[in-house]
Amino acid sequence: MVVQEAAVVVIKRCLLRLLPVRFLIGACLALVCLPVLAAVLPDERVDVLQHQYEGGGIKVSGPSVLVRKNIGTKVSVSANYYVDMVSSASIDVLASASRYSEERKQQSVGLDYMFDRTTYSLGYTTSDENDYQSKTYNLGVSQTFFGDLTTLSFGFAFGQDVVGRNIKGMPDPSFLLDKQQRRYTFNLSQILTKNLITELSLESGTEACINMKEGETCLNNPYRSYSYVLNGARALLPEKYPLTHNTDAASLRAIYHLPYSASIRADYRSFSDSWGISASNAELRYIQDFKKDLLLEVKYRIYSQTEADFYSDLFPYKDAKNFMARDKELSPFSSTTIGVGLTYKFPWTLPGIDKSTANLYWDHMQIDYEDFRDYANFSGIKAPDAGYKLGEEPLYKLNADVIRFYISFWF
Repeated sequence: MVVQEAAVVVIKRCLLRLLPVRFLIGACLALVCLPVLAAVLPDERVDVLQHQYEGGGIKVSGPSVLVRKNIGTKVSVSANYYVDMVSSASIDVLASASRYSEERKQQSVGLDYMFDRTTYSLGYTTSDENDYQSKTYNLGVSQTFFGDLTTLSFGFAFGQDVVGRNIKGMPDPSFLLDKQQRRYTFNLSQILTKNLITELSLESGTEACINMKEGETCLNNPYRSYSYVLNGARALLPEKYPLTHNTDAASLRAIYHLPYSASIRADYRSFSDSWGISASNAELRYIQDFKKDLLLEVKYRIYSQTEADFYSDLFPYKDAKNFMARDKELSPFSSTTIGVGLTYKFPWTLPGIDKSTANLYWDHMQIDYEDFRDYANFSGIKAPDAGYKLGEEPLYKLNADVIRFYISFWF
């Protein structure tokens, strides 16, 4: 089974900065958010992970270590250390900046306390890089009912971020913007039969800039620009975003155990936000257990979204709207993902180790953008000379691979 905490941090960088956010959030939820079936402490374990993402001119790689230990029969503590190294020459970067490399380090600690059928959770995460710092506090409560057949969970997270900017590889001391985030979650899981489990999840979030001066905003990438027509060519200016962003999502999940040591899982998720984006994704996953020591997993996922109200690949003129963006994450696009994973249980035991596994997962993603054009590869202004009219350059497509390998130890 996929390790929850380790898998979350595998592509967290991609979630926050590099790829379409709604697309990968759905992928992560489908990967790690399994129903909680009873008030029991998590297993004591150690996970050592190496991950790599490559696609669209971006390469992200790094290690992660997760340790979870129980204290008595009621308390569980965990700690995670994660590093990713980023090298980017994406189409966004090529359009208005140059290739860059950076490193992000993330540390998190968590505590779970179980009292009768209720589990209380606390967590703290900090993330640091040379142009972005964040701190997140979260708490949650989970309660089981009706003989542990029903589980009801609530969660709240509060984040404080500082958005910075680099100039020629060095931090700009005059560019420091404050952002706050809040997220509320509700989960209801139900064992309907001995073979069928279902889960309903609701999520609502908000992020807002605080203490902004006129003309400032913290919700966009400070390195990206919008594009507008000037003298028959593309011209660039810094993007203009609203100061707040509200999101709502609902998902339904079902897992059915087949009679021959296998299971099938179906997920559907719907998303909308205050910027006018509507999105949905569906995923089907098949898991086969071979002789209790080898687990095979195959999945297929589709996703689509509309554009933000203030998005355009090419605006007709400067300051055409109050807010203006050309971030491809806000454009209309669709994607497909295929994935396969193997988990192998080692046949031997080590001193102090009850069980150990090796886990390898690979996902291939293809994203087709419906209104984001690849003008950067035609030198922008010279695009007509390459045989393309202004605003009619080829639509951009992205193919990416995510590889995750980790070893788990139970003790």
